[in-house]
Amino acid sequence: MSGGGPVPGAAPELRPDRTLGPGHDEFWNWCARGELRLQACEEHGHISWPVTTACNTCGSTRLVWQALSGRGTVVSWCSFARDYYDGVLPLPWPVIVVALEDGPFFLSNPHGFEAAPESIGLPVRLKFRACRDSAGDFALPLFEPAPAPLPEPPPPG
Repeated sequence: MSGGGPVPGAAPELRPDRTLGPGHDEFWNWCARGELRLQACEEHGHISWPVTTACNTCGSTRLVWQALSGRGTVVSWCSFARDYYDGVLPLPWPVIVVALEDGPFFLSNPHGFEAAPESIGLPVRLKFRACRDSAGDFALPLFEPAPAPLPEPPPPG
């Protein structure tokens, strides 16, 4: 899925340090290309998240990076009022849980809407934001409201 990379020339937003290392680096490399890819089991296609060394369902270590649609629905939200990151993030800090149409749940931040009870059930789509942490620049996957689908044309005749 191409959610589009960060806007060229946009100043990166300071964020807490990402988790890096085996598996995680591949995830961030795909994000830098404007794609949301998660690990999928070659044996039966189950998508695992967060990054793992074996399928969460069958234990197979044959995992591939599968492109996802980037579409989903907000299923939960919260707002953190405690400063876990020494002032790096403004408080309160909104967080959403998105049920991706491809299967897994994905924890993220809302873009273009408030994380609130009214956001439950909201269709969303992937967007990337230019960010920076102590390891450098990166593209962070966020979710924005999905445009309303176009109405079906009337049947002929």
